[in-house]
Amino acid sequence: MDQVDPVALARLLIDIDSTTGREGEVAAALSRYLRDRGYSVLEQPLANGRSNVIAAAGEPRLVFSTHFDCVPPFFPSRIEGDLLYGRGSCDAKGILAAQVAAAERLRASGERRVGLVFVAGEERGSDGAMAANAIGSQSAFLINGEPTDNRLAAATRGVFRVKLMAEGRAAHSGYPELGESAIEKLIDVLHDMRRAAWPADEVLGTTHYTVGLISGGVAPNVIPPRAEAEIVFRSVGDHAELLERLRAVATGRVAIDVVLEVPPVRLGTAPGFETAVFSYTTDIPFLTAWGAPMLLGPGSIHVAHTDREHVAIPELRHAVGLYASLASQLLGRGA
Repeated sequence: MDQVDPVALARLLIDIDSTTGREGEVAAALSRYLRDRGYSVLEQPLANGRSNVIAAAGEPRLVFSTHFDCVPPFFPSRIEGDLLYGRGSCDAKGILAAQVAAAERLRASGERRVGLVFVAGEERGSDGAMAANAIGSQSAFLINGEPTDNRLAAATRGVFRVKLMAEGRAAHSGYPELGESAIEKLIDVLHDMRRAAWPADEVLGTTHYTVGLISGGVAPNVIPPRAEAEIVFRSVGDHAELLERLRAVATGRVAIDVVLEVPPVRLGTAPGFETAVFSYTTDIPFLTAWGAPMLLGPGSIHVAHTDREHVAIPELRHAVGLYASLASQLLGRGA
């Protein structure tokens, strides 16, 4: 069997629009590709015609895993110099291609204990990973892929997403004393949050947050009776402590609704690999059934989710060897 060209496979996948919710076509194409190379493939069904792709050529003791959904807007692949552009080039279809190439390199050397777990839905709640975790597995090791500049992640931050909801009283704007502005209440809380002390960790640093969405009011000449904001904390520790500090800042002025929690994760490392910590989250907390986790991948998170998303082709090709080397090290240790 010929070797996998990770650039060609990446472009095949990138050129299929798989923004979250539209992963059906890319899952089908990937399944065909892997079956053609002799893999046993499970297309695990998800909602709305989507599926995960889980493949093996033997009994896996180690799996490579990443996601094939992408954030919008879609744009196809192109090569400029030594850079491969396109939606998913670094997050995470290029990574997926490198993992397939590494698995094939290992299989060519006689190592058949490597599987592939490729999932939908990572960018919107990890429903694909949660479904994959329900499948029984004998795998001892999970090598997940996200853009790490080919460094092993020592830890990743968590996510604590909340909605703050302020209630006021509507009135004619000519008589503001008759009303109570929900927007001003909300702004006061957001202002106090900027001066608050948030939890810190010696490895991951200090918790930070983004006010991502704000809405409120009914008309310019009406005292606003309602307002809300959605906030994403990039957490470094226990979420109960974070919520307690947020409540102390809010002092009852707004209601707090917890929307999403993903815990921070400490990860395994290996000799000979550069390490770093990262402020994003991954599917790893939802793939606990697939073995002790590690995180590694080509590309920079700084260009993921942007209109200039790309990966350096030499870095993509180098990742194939890194994945194969790490897998061999782990399987040798596991034996």
